[in-house]
Amino acid sequence: MTIRLTWKRVAATLFGLFAAGMLFAWSGLFNVAASSGHWPVTDWFLHWVMRNSVKTHAAFSAPDDPKAPRVLVSAAGHFAGACASCHGAPGQRPSPVMQAATPPAPDLSVNARQWTDKQLYWILKHGVKYSGMPAWPAPERGDEIRAMVAFVRALPGMTPAQYRALTQDAAAAGTVGVRGIRTATLTGCIACHGADGRGRNQPDIPVLGGQSPAYLLTALRAYATGARHSAVMQNAAAALTEQEMRALATHFAAMPGLAPAAPAPDPMARRIVQQGIPRLQLPACASCHAPGKPYPVLSGQKPLYLAQRLRHWKGDKNVVDARKTHATMPVIARRIPDEMIDRLARYLAGQR
Repeated sequence: MTIRLTWKRVAATLFGLFAAGMLFAWSGLFNVAASSGHWPVTDWFLHWVMRNSVKTHAAFSAPDDPKAPRVLVSAAGHFAGACASCHGAPGQRPSPVMQAATPPAPDLSVNARQWTDKQLYWILKHGVKYSGMPAWPAPERGDEIRAMVAFVRALPGMTPAQYRALTQDAAAAGTVGVRGIRTATLTGCIACHGADGRGRNQPDIPVLGGQSPAYLLTALRAYATGARHSAVMQNAAAALTEQEMRALATHFAAMPGLAPAAPAPDPMARRIVQQGIPRLQLPACASCHAPGKPYPVLSGQKPLYLAQRLRHWKGDKNVVDARKTHATMPVIARRIPDEMIDRLARYLAGQR
């Protein structure tokens, strides 16, 4: 018997297959239990699709400079607080609860070798659907993602002692028993910021001592609510109570830290700080960042931190200004000439 193909018969067949699939899904017979795992062929197919997707998208959308090797402490602190329970860490097994997921999170001391830096950047920024890997909570913070790429890249050769040095040694030497702050909370803070609030000599972690308690409290509240974007700080601040935020702001602000620094000899940077650039509608930095003002102290702050903040506020150069935020600092940062970002940061830091 010969069946003649017609458009109507093809359409009816496709509709029948679709209806049968929907009926199967509606019946609930498909087992979604994580305990059942995947068939080997399903597991192979899903990983094959995922790997091909990551390779293709990373090749076209990941930056050419996906790794920041000088700044491991902040990434290590975030990894310890948000990632180690799933992936494990040097000297630390992953949580049995998370390993019971389908699929379980991979051991990065092995798995990281299978990806390029650009592919790691893309995975960290976007996450992976149908797995437990989330997207980066602050996708515009490329500086944080680059630091995490460097940390993940270092994991295969990292010893437990080196991991503890990045995440816990500062806590062992830190201050405990501060009124109003749980020891575990303070331990997490000083693991990155240091017991002295100077950021453990890391160029991307700001000096906190010398800022006003009101500014630090405002910053913590903004991180906790998501109004200020940082995966590292948002994760840390989310669990803080109002009382703890007040106590932490008071504690770190009272430390010796920021102090007026002799500015670097850069006439153009001095002009921006003291007078601004009227033709660009760029106000003077000193008009807001001065003693008695409710804004952060910049003099003596770390230059890399300042430059990263300004570049973050300027945003993606491929996005037109009309589609960017019109908040105060992003608008001001976009008016600063690109070539002045690092010079301005060095001038404020007093670095020659």
